Parts: sequence; C-alpha cells; structure tokens
Amino acid sequence: MSSDARSQPSAPRAANKRGAARLAAVQALYQMDVAGTGLLEIASEYEAFRLGKEIDGQVYREADAQWFRAILAGVVENQKVVDPVIRQSLTEDWPLSRLDSTLRAILRAGAYELMQREDVPVAVIVSEYVDIAKAFYSEDEPKLVNAVLDRVARRVRGEGRGKDA
Repeated sequence: MSSDARSQPSAPRAANKRGAARLAAVQALYQMDVAGTGLLEIASEYEAFRLGKEIDGQVYREADAQWFRAILAGVVENQKVVDPVIRQSLTEDWPLSRLDSTLRAILRAGAYELMQREDVPVAVIVSEYVDIAKAFYSEDEPKLVNAVLDRVARRVRGEGRGKDA
C-alpha cells in the first residue's frame, strides 16, 4: 500500500472520520477479495490494529469504527444487489469482472452508500470515493469512479450530473 493511502498527522480534518472509515472499508474489501479473508476476521483486524493506529511509522487516521463496520458489512450482505447496479452503470466493454480488485472495492462501497445511506448527500459520497480513487490511481480511474457512481446515483436516487450509460 502506498503512503498516499495513509493519513499525514500534520493536518487531520476533524470532520473526516467517516472519510477515514471509507478508506479503511475499501482497503478491507480489497483484502477480503484478494486473500479470501472473512468479514468478522477482517473487521476485527482493522479495528484492533489499523484504525487510528501506527503501523511501520505511518499513523492511520482515526476512523469512525461504526461507519467502517456498516460499509463493510453492508457491501458483503448486499453484494448480490450492489454488483448488478454497478454492472448497469459500466459500459459494455468494461464488465465488473474486468476491473481490478481495488477499483471494484471502491465502486462497491460507493454504490452501497448511495443505495442504503440516503441521509448522506450524493455529492459527499461521490467526492469521497473519487478522492479514495485518487489515492490509489493517477490516470483515468478516478474519472471512472466519478462517472459510475454518478450513474448509480441517478438510478437509485434520481439525482446525478452526467449522462446515462
């Protein structure tokens, strides 16, 4: 994992414990996908050893543990509903299975929040997950995350900015 994905202790944003929880949830979903780790095991590991902790000299931002658990469990429990919505929002030449594990984790977490957390504005959710994509990618992936989550928002909430796929 690059140091970009870790917080810098010099300027923590007090209101962004949810943002740190979103990043941790994406990392945990990635780890579950790649290593086949189970939900309870990964949630326990992150809460005990990562959220707000120091690892190898890097300090991870303090995260909203309840928000982290809700995203992680929500994606896992609702994946059979979340994945088809993402598939419908991708272009035909880019099926969900073609995306790498990190990108799938970002889209799954973002789509889950758009579908289940109507108390959080669309713009906040999309912006947070685009920022997470920027922590891992420097090319077109953040634009893809923005476009796909915008399409998901229009499908599930009737609001968004771009054109339908």
